[in-house]
Amino acid sequence: MRKFAIGAAVSGALALSALAVPSASAATPDLTFSNVVVNNGKAIVVGTTSTVKVPITYTLTHPVDLVLDNKTGIAGIALYRGSSLSKMQNEMESDDIPNCTTTSTTATTVTNSCTEVIAIEPQDYFFGASDAGTWKVAGFYGLSTSTTDDSGNHISVNYGYDMWGGLGTTQIKRAAKLTTDATPEPVKKGKTLTVKGALTRADWETTKYSGYAGQPVALQFKAKGATAYKTVKTVTSGSKGALTTTVKASADGSYRYSFAGTTTTGAATATGDYVDVK
Repeated sequence: MRKFAIGAAVSGALALSALAVPSASAATPDLTFSNVVVNNGKAIVVGTTSTVKVPITYTLTHPVDLVLDNKTGIAGIALYRGSSLSKMQNEMESDDIPNCTTTSTTATTVTNSCTEVIAIEPQDYFFGASDAGTWKVAGFYGLSTSTTDDSGNHISVNYGYDMWGGLGTTQIKRAAKLTTDATPEPVKKGKTLTVKGALTRADWETTKYSGYAGQPVALQFKAKGATAYKTVKTVTSGSKGALTTTVKASADGSYRYSFAGTTTTGAATATGDYVDVK
């Protein structure tokens, strides 16, 4: 669901901006967005209900006479999915105004170091599985001039919006979950242990987690007293993400499943299940 940042930053008359026709006389400002870093360079992993706050840092250079007061004029970063700016399939911006500090000025330009946060609410922003994958980064500028005192039975709202793409990409992934259950417990040394579990991932349409089949998942073991897990074997998730395999019980320790993730799904590691070997 698209949210225009300027609509969140400006109240009153700007709430009518969706009804306004952009001013034909408004010139495109000369803005430069650079050094954009989304989510500290890491993939954005989103579950089904919790809000995920994505920090963004960037450098913004604009003409010295351009007003960016976050009331009539605002600039910021947007994330979008689609082949081009004119063919967006989804888009998101921050609901809050950016925090910018001037780092240098010339006779004609001002350069700012800026930060902002896009708060992603999965039920508001995502339509389905197609929203997982590569999103593009753009900069935007919004302008609104208005007269809304209504003293002469007349109001006027002029709204302009510019966008610049090509600022980079970021990955948005569906959150994953893993479980592990080793039985029987306790077990005699040399006997067979059955290790079951399930790999599931966020379904943004149903707001639940559904099975993720056909994925390689590592079964790992950490012996009692050891500091790290070691991979024992790789198991492929079956129907509804089910995992099951067997191992010979050799020593006390914990078993767990671990999933490395894919281009559309985040990594996940189950809590270890401790087994007492007699």
